[in-house]
Formats: sequence, structure tokens, C-alpha cells
Amino acid sequence: MPKPRKQLISIADTPYYHCVSRCVRRAFLCGEDPVTGQSYEHRRDWVEKRLLFLSRIFAIKVCAYAVMSNHTHLVLFIDHETVESWTTEEVLTRWHAIHKGTMITQQYMLQGQVPDYLQPLLDATVETYRQRLMDISWFLRELNENIARQANFEDCCTGRFWEGRFKSQALLDEAALMACMAYVDLNPVRAMMADTPEMSDYTSIKKRIHNAKQNQQPKVLHPFVSNPRAEQPKGLPFKLEDYLELVDLTGRIVRQDKRGSIDLSFAPILQRLNIPSENWLTIATQFEQVTHCAVGTETILSNYYQNAGYKRRPKISKAKQLLA
Repeated sequence: MPKPRKQLISIADTPYYHCVSRCVRRAFLCGEDPVTGQSYEHRRDWVEKRLLFLSRIFAIKVCAYAVMSNHTHLVLFIDHETVESWTTEEVLTRWHAIHKGTMITQQYMLQGQVPDYLQPLLDATVETYRQRLMDISWFLRELNENIARQANFEDCCTGRFWEGRFKSQALLDEAALMACMAYVDLNPVRAMMADTPEMSDYTSIKKRIHNAKQNQQPKVLHPFVSNPRAEQPKGLPFKLEDYLELVDLTGRIVRQDKRGSIDLSFAPILQRLNIPSENWLTIATQFEQVTHCAVGTETILSNYYQNAGYKRRPKISKAKQLLA
């Protein structure tokens, strides 16, 4: 039986998660329907715009994303420390950007206060909204429901557009995080929708490369902050240049189907994380196939499954070989 989402997502173990949502219909989410010839490519723009909008509202940052023909890949970071520091006004301002709220929250935003007898109810409501604004399930709900409504209206029909549950994977260490991000960023290249990462439309890698040419990082994405160090600012614990180079090298191999054409052992990130180049090529192209609901070293996985209440630990032999 599937585990409840609240048991799979544990901030105590990791703030990073890989989420996949798949379209339930025969007709594609995006791309061109081979049966009718109708193009749905414009829906990819819907998804990207809504995703980046929500990242500015929620305390959830987008590390990587790829909008494919019938599914979406996201790597998300839960910024639970920041959300705890938000004032009542900031919580309500963010929530009201996507929902009306209640009469009490609207009164507070208009007048700056509520009668004393309503204060406990206001405080409880604000706390509920605060928790929702760092909840991945709510984040995906706000993303997927909006897209489903637009697609249903366009198709003149009703019913489910997405599968009942999105798939989530806990990324428990730096190696798992980097491998998953590269896997997501290279999705269009593996699917032969693009020749190179910088030509992959509606992906985080294209947005990062575009900004890197201007010596910037996109504000809508979780930033790279170099290698781990004391008092490090919030962000991805890698150098942006190293990551972009690694994805570019891997993308060339994947696209040309020449696994031995480039020696990835010289990539600085792989050296620091002690991942052999052969293992890297496997996890960067088959991440979902060789991993389970959580990804990390054997010790970290054992702790995670114990905290999640698993009576039997899922098989981790393949992941153990690749990320040992």
C-alpha cells in the first residue's frame, strides 16, 4: 500500500524532494497529438509560468524542472526556516495571492486588526496557511489543479486530468540531489526533444544557462552557492559552473549514444562526491528506474525508512551500488 504523503515527506530528514506528475488521459498534456494532429505545445508555457509564480508565493523553491509531453518533473526545496519567520501580514498576503481567504483574514488585511474575540481564530487560520505554504502537496495541488482546469476548458470536457497521486522521492544527500537534478534537466535530451541542454525549452537548465551568460542566476530558481562551507547561505551546495559543465558533458553522451566519448571522471563535482563516471551515467539517465521513494547512501536510507515507519526496508541494492 502507498504510504501517506505526510509520512514520505519529512523535513527532519531532508528538505529536497523529486516530484513527478503524470497526465491520465490519452491526449498529451503538451506536444502534438499523433491521432488528431492537434498541438498542445502552448500548455507547457502554462505549466512553467504557474510553477514559477507559485515558487514566489510558497516557501518552496524550485531547484530543477522539466515540462514534458505527458508529465512534469520537479526538484523542490522546502524552506521551512524562512516560513517560520513570516509575519501574520506576510502569510496572509501570500495566501490571498492564490485564494480569497476568510472574512476574518480579509478584515485583518483591510484594518490591520480584528476584535479580541476573533484573534484566536485568526491566529489558528494564519498557522494553517503557514503550514500549507511549505507543504509540497499543497504546492502541487495549486499547480496541477490550475492546469487541469485550463485544459478541461480548452478540451470542452470534465474529469481527471492528472493521476490521483504525484510521485515523490526524498533526496537525502548531495549525491542524490545532484544526480536527480541532472536527470530532470536532461529529460528533453534523452527524449530527443532537444539536441543540447541549452535548447531544452521549458526546463530549469535552459533558464540557468541563459542567465549564466549574463553572469547571473535566475531569481525564480533556488541558487547555487558553491561548495559546502561554514555559515553558507541557503542554496544548492555546488558551483554553478561545475554543474552546468557536468550536465553539458552528460547531455552530449546521452544524445550521441557514445558513453565512452568523454571522461566524466574529471568533473569536479563527481570527484568531490566520489561518484565513478560509470555510475554517474547510469543514475543520470535511469534515476527513476534504479531508485525508490528515497535516495541516498545506505546509512542515511536506513535512518529515513526507520523514521518513516517502514516495517520492511525497500530494496536498495542498486542505489547502494551507485551512490555508496
